[in-house]
Amino acid sequence: MERVKKMENEYITFTIGKKKTIALIAHDGKKRELIDWCAENRAILQRHNLCGTGTTAMLVSEQTGLPVKGYNSGPLGGDQQIGAKIVEGVINFVVFFSDPLEAQPHDPDVKALLRIAQVYDIPIANNRATADFMIHSPLMSREYEHRVINFRQNIIDRVHHKDQLMK
Repeated sequence: MERVKKMENEYITFTIGKKKTIALIAHDGKKRELIDWCAENRAILQRHNLCGTGTTAMLVSEQTGLPVKGYNSGPLGGDQQIGAKIVEGVINFVVFFSDPLEAQPHDPDVKALLRIAQVYDIPIANNRATADFMIHSPLMSREYEHRVINFRQNIIDRVHHKDQLMK
């Protein structure tokens, strides 16, 4: 019975609302592709809150007319700002057109952002095809409940387990 109770506490359910907050990010070699994708999907994107890193946010806004809240550029901490907003529960959807053929000086920041999106069970598209599938999903226009690890309970369980080992 205790295992069932523990499993019930392992996860917390969060709700992504009908109106999502979508982060738009693109490496330099993919900015044009992201801008074009945003223009093509303008009708859907305008129903949601948009944000993005530095130049990407500015270019998408200027060239599509969509309002996009800008954070710092990726190399200046923008990826980390987006990650922090995911942790805070503000951002709940990420479209990140990354360039797999070009070395990125801030690659550790990118990996940290991708990791935090996974940890918090946030949908993330790394290319146009995935972004198309996600943006045209029926889930885009309705609430979605997802389970996230209950970190507080996880830490309590680890401490308890460690205490048991030390006895």
